Amino acid sequence: MKKILLTLVVIGTLGLAGCGGRCALKKELKQALAVAVEQEKAQAVRMEGIEGKLPQTYEKGEVRVASPYNWISGFFPGALWLLYEYTGDEQLRTYADEFTRRLEVLKDHTGTHDLGFMVFCSYGNAYRLTGDPYYKSIIEQAAASLATRFNPTVGCIRSWNTGRKENPELDFMVIIDNMMNLEMLEWCGGKYADIARRHADTTIKNHFREDNSSYHVVAYNELTGEVTDRRTAQGRSDDSAWSRGQSWGLYGYTMMYRMTQDKKYLDQAVKIADYLIPRLPEDAIPNWDYDAAEQSKDSSAGAIMASALIELYGFTQNETYLATAERQLHSLCSDAYLAPVGENGNFVLMHGVGHYMAGSEVDVPLSYGDYYFIEAAMRYLAL
Repeated sequence: MKKILLTLVVIGTLGLAGCGGRCALKKELKQALAVAVEQEKAQAVRMEGIEGKLPQTYEKGEVRVASPYNWISGFFPGALWLLYEYTGDEQLRTYADEFTRRLEVLKDHTGTHDLGFMVFCSYGNAYRLTGDPYYKSIIEQAAASLATRFNPTVGCIRSWNTGRKENPELDFMVIIDNMMNLEMLEWCGGKYADIARRHADTTIKNHFREDNSSYHVVAYNELTGEVTDRRTAQGRSDDSAWSRGQSWGLYGYTMMYRMTQDKKYLDQAVKIADYLIPRLPEDAIPNWDYDAAEQSKDSSAGAIMASALIELYGFTQNETYLATAERQLHSLCSDAYLAPVGENGNFVLMHGVGHYMAGSEVDVPLSYGDYYFIEAAMRYLAL
């Protein structure tokens, strides 16, 4: 069985002659992770008293919680596992196990494509760090559940179950986010890895524009596999570049190269990175949509991108990728994005955006933003 490589990726040495800014950034990241430990512990204490729920965001002075069936459910236990790995603090391990087990019900859940997020961030990290066969069994059953959503005619895993009511067969919807759920399938290998690669290949073919930005949603005719529509759900317009979606694509193809060593996935990741980097603002944290006039930073998109760029640097040795991730991490460690201990509902990062166009989770902390920030910080410190 392949070893899960969620956080500490071996990406070579930098040769930090004179140290300078990179040593300063490492100090900032260690301080930020110390904040994350305090915030996540306090969050765990709060959540222990709320049976069966996981923290989602903090809005209007209240922590909003979610059920295990919400797509974000795996990020809080996953963050606890990462911080346990970083610190060796057994209290964090106890909390991580407790909140991971709240998600056991997902192993047989076939109603979502997000099982990779939900199960692999939680149970995947748990198994990687402990080797406990209980965690492995849940991962393998969840992979079987996720695989039921694969349509071999389309060549993709169905994302959402909704579509055009009058002709539902014309709306087999696949979102770019779904790239993130392939790692669990790849890890399980065999027929599951075959599904992951078919999905990744089909997405390369149909999701990307000539400039290497991606659509959010591609709809297929599930009877023929033909594309019937390309549109957005959370972006500014059908033709805009929704920021978190671009980060999902970058991370997903970088991960697929790590898991398969197939160069076409590395090439796709490079194309995405080269599209995104010139479009970043001064602090390198993207607006919620690269093409939107409405300004609202999405720290989660920045955190996901930074984590992906650090890994991509390891495969390419392209210093621009590393330097961009450094700019992003420096910004996220600053007072502009990193919450003070005891504030922000005990979430780590401020200023995330869930669904701007729906007015949902705008300028709030997000559990997935915290997860990928912690992962990015640990990846950088492992350089």
